[in-house]
Amino acid sequence: MIHSIIIMVLVGIFAGVLGAILGIGGGMIITPVLTIGFNLDIKYAIGASIIAVIATSSGATIAYLKDNVLNLRVAMFLEIATSIGAVAGALLTGVINPIFLYILFGLLLFFSGLNMIKKIWGKQVQTNATSNDAIAKKLKLNGSYYDKNLKKQIDYKVTNVPAGLTVMFGAGIASGLLGIGSGAFKVIAMDTFMKMPLKPSSSTSNLMMGVTAAASATIYFFNGSILPQIAVPLALGIILGATVGSRVMQIMPSKLIRIIFIPILIYLGVQMILKGFGVNLLS
Repeated sequence: MIHSIIIMVLVGIFAGVLGAILGIGGGMIITPVLTIGFNLDIKYAIGASIIAVIATSSGATIAYLKDNVLNLRVAMFLEIATSIGAVAGALLTGVINPIFLYILFGLLLFFSGLNMIKKIWGKQVQTNATSNDAIAKKLKLNGSYYDKNLKKQIDYKVTNVPAGLTVMFGAGIASGLLGIGSGAFKVIAMDTFMKMPLKPSSSTSNLMMGVTAAASATIYFFNGSILPQIAVPLALGIILGATVGSRVMQIMPSKLIRIIFIPILIYLGVQMILKGFGVNLLS
Protein backbone atom coordinates (compact mmCIF):
# COMPACT_ATOMS: atom_id res chain seq x y z
CA MET A 1 0.00 0.00 0.00
CA ILE A 2 2.78 2.44 0.99
CA HIS A 3 4.71 1.42 -2.12
CA SER A 4 1.74 2.25 -4.36
CA ILE A 5 1.23 5.61 -2.67
CA ILE A 6 4.88 6.57 -3.21
CA ILE A 7 4.65 5.59 -6.88
CA MET A 8 1.49 7.67 -7.31
CA VAL A 9 3.14 10.70 -5.70
CA LEU A 10 6.20 10.36 -7.96
CA VAL A 11 4.00 9.99 -11.05
CA GLY A 12 2.11 13.07 -9.89
CA ILE A 13 5.32 15.10 -9.54
CA PHE A 14 6.41 14.09 -13.04
CA ALA A 15 3.01 14.93 -14.53
CA GLY A 16 2.81 18.19 -12.61
CA VAL A 17 6.19 19.46 -13.82
CA LEU A 18 5.53 18.63 -17.47
CA GLY A 19 1.91 19.76 -17.30
CA ALA A 20 2.83 23.15 -15.89
CA ILE A 21 5.64 23.67 -18.40
CA LEU A 22 3.55 22.86 -21.46
CA GLY A 23 0.14 24.02 -20.25
CA ILE A 24 -1.45 20.69 -21.15
CA GLY A 25 -2.36 19.43 -17.70
CA GLY A 26 -1.28 16.39 -15.75
CA GLY A 27 -4.27 14.47 -17.11
CA MET A 28 -2.56 13.88 -20.43
CA ILE A 29 0.10 11.92 -18.55
CA ILE A 30 -2.00 10.43 -15.75
CA THR A 31 -4.65 8.70 -17.86
CA PRO A 32 -2.23 6.78 -20.13
CA VAL A 33 0.04 5.88 -17.18
CA LEU A 34 -2.84 4.50 -15.08
CA THR A 35 -4.46 2.56 -17.92
CA ILE A 36 -1.30 1.23 -19.58
CA GLY A 37 1.08 0.94 -16.65
CA PHE A 38 -1.33 -0.03 -13.87
CA ASN A 39 -4.10 -1.69 -15.92
CA LEU A 40 -6.69 0.53 -14.26
CA ASP A 41 -10.10 0.76 -15.89
CA ILE A 42 -10.21 3.91 -17.99
CA LYS A 43 -13.32 5.08 -16.11
CA TYR A 44 -11.31 5.40 -12.88
CA ALA A 45 -8.24 6.71 -14.69
CA ILE A 46 -10.34 9.54 -16.09
CA GLY A 47 -11.74 10.29 -12.64
CA ALA A 48 -8.23 10.51 -11.17
CA SER A 49 -7.00 12.67 -14.03
CA ILE A 50 -9.84 15.15 -13.49
CA ILE A 51 -8.50 15.73 -9.97
CA ALA A 52 -4.96 15.79 -11.38
CA VAL A 53 -5.88 18.55 -13.81
CA ILE A 54 -7.34 20.69 -11.02
CA ALA A 55 -4.18 20.12 -8.96
CA THR A 56 -1.91 21.06 -11.88
CA SER A 57 -3.86 24.24 -12.45
CA SER A 58 -3.76 25.18 -8.77
CA GLY A 59 -0.02 24.57 -8.40
CA ALA A 60 1.03 26.43 -11.56
CA THR A 61 -1.43 29.32 -11.68
CA ILE A 62 -0.24 30.84 -8.41
CA ALA A 63 3.25 31.39 -9.82
CA TYR A 64 2.00 32.58 -13.20
CA LEU A 65 -0.34 35.11 -11.59
CA LYS A 66 2.42 36.39 -9.34
CA ASP A 67 4.79 36.88 -12.30
CA ASN A 68 2.03 38.34 -14.50
CA VAL A 69 2.61 35.85 -17.32
CA LEU A 70 -0.93 34.60 -17.89
CA ASN A 71 -3.68 36.69 -19.49
CA LEU A 72 -6.54 36.70 -17.00
CA ARG A 73 -9.01 38.53 -19.26
CA VAL A 74 -8.48 36.03 -22.11
CA ALA A 75 -8.87 33.13 -19.70
CA MET A 76 -12.15 34.32 -18.23
CA PHE A 77 -13.64 35.17 -21.63
CA LEU A 78 -12.75 31.87 -23.31
CA GLU A 79 -13.69 29.83 -20.23
CA ILE A 80 -17.37 30.42 -21.02
CA ALA A 81 -17.11 28.14 -24.05
CA THR A 82 -14.89 25.52 -22.38
CA SER A 83 -17.14 25.17 -19.33
CA ILE A 84 -20.20 24.55 -21.48
CA GLY A 85 -18.26 22.05 -23.57
CA ALA A 86 -16.92 20.28 -20.45
CA VAL A 87 -20.39 19.59 -19.07
CA ALA A 88 -21.57 18.30 -22.46
CA GLY A 89 -18.50 16.05 -22.78
CA ALA A 90 -18.93 14.60 -19.28
CA LEU A 91 -22.56 13.72 -20.01
CA LEU A 92 -21.51 11.92 -23.21
CA THR A 93 -19.08 9.64 -21.33
CA GLY A 94 -21.76 7.23 -20.15
CA VAL A 95 -23.06 6.57 -23.67
CA ILE A 96 -19.74 6.08 -25.51
CA ASN A 97 -17.87 2.76 -25.69
CA PRO A 98 -14.48 2.94 -23.87
CA ILE A 99 -12.70 1.85 -27.06
CA PHE A 100 -13.46 5.24 -28.59
CA LEU A 101 -12.06 6.96 -25.49
CA TYR A 102 -8.75 5.15 -25.90
CA ILE A 103 -8.51 5.96 -29.60
CA LEU A 104 -9.63 9.57 -29.22
CA PHE A 105 -7.22 10.16 -26.35
CA GLY A 106 -4.38 8.63 -28.36
CA LEU A 107 -5.16 10.79 -31.37
CA LEU A 108 -5.17 13.88 -29.15
CA LEU A 109 -1.73 13.01 -27.77
CA PHE A 110 -0.38 12.23 -31.24
CA PHE A 111 -1.77 15.45 -32.70
CA SER A 112 -0.19 17.46 -29.89
CA GLY A 113 3.19 15.93 -30.66
CA LEU A 114 2.92 16.71 -34.37
CA ASN A 115 1.91 20.27 -33.61
CA MET A 116 5.02 20.74 -31.46
CA ILE A 117 7.20 19.40 -34.28
CA LYS A 118 5.69 21.98 -36.62
CA LYS A 119 6.43 24.71 -34.09
CA ILE A 120 10.10 23.68 -33.92
CA TRP A 121 10.52 23.66 -37.68
CA GLY A 122 8.44 26.80 -38.22
CA LYS A 123 9.36 30.37 -37.53
CA GLN A 124 8.86 31.38 -33.91
CA VAL A 125 6.86 34.58 -33.82
CA GLN A 126 7.00 36.37 -30.49
CA THR A 127 4.79 39.34 -31.28
CA ASN A 128 2.04 40.40 -33.64
CA ALA A 129 2.22 44.12 -33.08
CA THR A 130 0.60 44.93 -36.44
CA SER A 131 -2.61 43.08 -35.57
CA ASN A 132 -5.62 45.17 -34.58
CA ASP A 133 -8.57 42.92 -33.75
CA ALA A 134 -11.71 44.93 -32.93
CA ILE A 135 -13.15 42.33 -30.53
CA ALA A 136 -9.87 41.93 -28.67
CA LYS A 137 -9.48 45.69 -28.42
CA LYS A 138 -13.02 46.18 -27.11
CA LEU A 139 -12.64 43.40 -24.53
CA LYS A 140 -9.11 44.56 -23.62
CA LEU A 141 -7.59 41.14 -24.32
CA ASN A 142 -4.19 42.41 -25.50
CA GLY A 143 -1.36 42.02 -22.99
CA SER A 144 2.33 41.92 -22.16
CA TYR A 145 4.74 39.88 -20.03
CA TYR A 146 8.40 39.74 -19.09
CA ASP A 147 10.22 36.81 -20.72
CA LYS A 148 12.87 35.60 -18.27
CA ASN A 149 14.65 33.62 -20.97
CA LEU A 150 14.86 36.50 -23.47
CA LYS A 151 15.24 39.02 -20.61
CA LYS A 152 12.88 41.56 -22.14
CA GLN A 153 9.27 42.76 -22.06
CA ILE A 154 7.03 41.23 -24.75
CA ASP A 155 3.92 43.12 -25.88
CA TYR A 156 1.35 41.22 -27.93
CA LYS A 157 -2.08 41.70 -29.48
CA VAL A 158 -4.80 39.04 -29.62
CA THR A 159 -6.53 38.27 -32.92
CA ASN A 160 -9.13 35.86 -34.42
CA VAL A 161 -11.21 35.81 -31.21
CA PRO A 162 -14.22 33.92 -32.72
CA ALA A 163 -11.95 31.14 -34.01
CA GLY A 164 -10.32 30.85 -30.60
CA LEU A 165 -13.72 30.69 -28.93
CA THR A 166 -14.80 27.84 -31.24
CA VAL A 167 -11.67 25.81 -30.54
CA MET A 168 -12.17 26.36 -26.81
CA PHE A 169 -15.64 24.81 -27.01
CA GLY A 170 -14.08 21.72 -28.58
CA ALA A 171 -11.43 21.75 -25.84
CA GLY A 172 -14.16 21.71 -23.23
CA ILE A 173 -15.86 18.71 -24.83
CA ALA A 174 -12.52 16.85 -24.89
CA SER A 175 -11.97 17.69 -21.23
CA GLY A 176 -15.33 16.37 -20.09
CA LEU A 177 -15.21 13.33 -22.36
CA LEU A 178 -11.63 12.22 -21.63
CA GLY A 179 -10.98 13.61 -18.18
CA ILE A 180 -8.15 15.90 -19.25
CA GLY A 181 -7.47 19.60 -19.12
CA SER A 182 -7.40 19.59 -22.94
CA GLY A 183 -4.60 22.11 -22.61
CA ALA A 184 -3.21 21.07 -25.99
CA PHE A 185 -6.32 22.42 -27.69
CA LYS A 186 -6.24 25.54 -25.55
CA VAL A 187 -2.61 26.29 -26.24
CA ILE A 188 -3.19 25.67 -29.95
CA ALA A 189 -6.21 27.99 -29.94
CA MET A 190 -4.27 30.83 -28.33
CA ASP A 191 -0.84 30.23 -29.88
CA THR A 192 -1.99 29.33 -33.41
CA PHE A 193 -5.36 31.01 -33.94
CA MET A 194 -5.24 33.99 -31.59
CA LYS A 195 -1.51 34.64 -32.17
CA MET A 196 -0.54 34.86 -28.52
CA PRO A 197 3.10 34.02 -27.60
CA LEU A 198 3.71 30.48 -26.32
CA LYS A 199 4.41 31.31 -22.68
CA PRO A 200 1.24 33.37 -22.06
CA SER A 201 -0.69 30.71 -23.98
CA SER A 202 0.73 27.93 -21.78
CA SER A 203 0.23 29.77 -18.49
CA THR A 204 -3.28 30.94 -19.42
CA SER A 205 -4.14 27.36 -20.40
CA ASN A 206 -3.04 26.20 -16.94
CA LEU A 207 -5.55 28.51 -15.29
CA MET A 208 -8.35 27.51 -17.65
CA MET A 209 -7.72 23.78 -17.20
CA GLY A 210 -8.69 23.91 -13.56
CA VAL A 211 -11.94 25.77 -14.23
CA THR A 212 -12.86 23.43 -17.08
CA ALA A 213 -12.11 20.30 -15.05
CA ALA A 214 -14.05 21.60 -12.06
CA ALA A 215 -17.10 22.03 -14.29
CA SER A 216 -17.20 18.28 -14.96
CA ALA A 217 -15.65 16.91 -11.73
CA THR A 218 -18.99 16.80 -9.88
CA ILE A 219 -20.45 14.45 -12.48
CA TYR A 220 -17.49 12.07 -12.19
CA PHE A 221 -17.70 12.17 -8.39
CA PHE A 222 -21.36 11.17 -8.22
CA ASN A 223 -21.00 8.34 -10.76
CA GLY A 224 -18.25 6.78 -8.63
CA SER A 225 -15.36 7.36 -11.04
CA ILE A 226 -13.09 9.12 -8.54
CA LEU A 227 -11.13 6.79 -6.22
CA PRO A 228 -9.59 8.73 -3.28
CA GLN A 229 -6.76 6.21 -2.76
CA ILE A 230 -5.53 7.04 -6.27
CA ALA A 231 -6.55 10.68 -6.72
CA VAL A 232 -5.20 12.01 -3.40
CA PRO A 233 -1.52 10.91 -3.67
CA LEU A 234 -1.50 11.92 -7.33
CA ALA A 235 -2.85 15.36 -6.48
CA LEU A 236 -0.23 15.90 -3.74
CA GLY A 237 2.59 15.03 -6.14
CA ILE A 238 1.13 17.14 -8.93
CA ILE A 239 0.81 20.28 -6.80
CA LEU A 240 4.50 20.01 -5.91
CA GLY A 241 5.50 19.24 -9.50
CA ALA A 242 3.38 22.03 -10.96
CA THR A 243 4.91 24.58 -8.58
CA VAL A 244 8.39 23.59 -9.77
CA GLY A 245 7.36 23.36 -13.42
CA SER A 246 5.85 26.85 -13.44
CA ARG A 247 9.23 28.27 -12.42
CA VAL A 248 11.21 26.17 -14.89
CA MET A 249 8.95 27.09 -17.82
CA GLN A 250 9.71 30.78 -17.53
CA ILE A 251 13.47 30.38 -17.89
CA MET A 252 13.50 27.65 -20.59
CA PRO A 253 13.45 28.30 -24.36
CA SER A 254 10.17 27.07 -25.83
CA LYS A 255 12.05 25.08 -28.49
CA LEU A 256 13.86 23.04 -25.84
CA ILE A 257 10.61 22.37 -23.99
CA ARG A 258 9.02 20.96 -27.12
CA ILE A 259 12.04 18.82 -28.03
CA ILE A 260 11.96 17.18 -24.59
CA PHE A 261 8.25 16.45 -24.60
CA ILE A 262 7.52 15.45 -28.22
CA PRO A 263 8.70 11.80 -27.85
CA ILE A 264 6.59 11.38 -24.71
CA LEU A 265 3.42 12.65 -26.36
CA ILE A 266 3.81 10.57 -29.51
CA TYR A 267 4.77 7.37 -27.65
CA LEU A 268 1.84 7.58 -25.24
CA GLY A 269 -0.48 8.49 -28.10
CA VAL A 270 0.48 5.38 -30.09
CA GLN A 271 0.12 3.22 -26.96
CA MET A 272 -3.39 4.49 -26.29
CA ILE A 273 -4.50 3.99 -29.90
CA LEU A 274 -3.18 0.42 -29.91
CA LYS A 275 -4.88 -0.29 -26.58
CA GLY A 276 -8.14 0.94 -28.08
CA PHE A 277 -7.78 -1.79 -30.70
CA GLY A 278 -6.99 -4.39 -28.03
CA VAL A 279 -3.21 -4.38 -28.45
CA ASN A 280 -1.07 -3.65 -25.39
CA LEU A 281 2.70 -3.52 -25.93
CA LEU A 282 3.30 -3.35 -22.18
CA SER A 283 2.64 -6.73 -20.56
